[in-house]
Amino acid sequence: MPSVRIREGESVDSAMRRFKRAVEKAGIPKELRKREFHQKASTKKKREAAAARKRHLKKLSREQGGGMLNNRESRH
Repeated sequence: MPSVRIREGESVDSAMRRFKRAVEKAGIPKELRKREFHQKASTKKKREAAAARKRHLKKLSREQGGGMLNNRESRH
């Protein structure tokens, strides 16, 4: 759990900003959204496979020197 100590002479607003940044960096909001609803195992696998496919295509497009790949081009 992220925590923030208020520094000498620091405003509450800046401490809140640091705390929000720490929470975001720890991945808490992402985890909450992920656990908000139950997902079937098959749905979870399908989502993870789609994310892996997207990462792979992004890596390929970077290696080619930019330019987005069309989904049809990547499948054939």
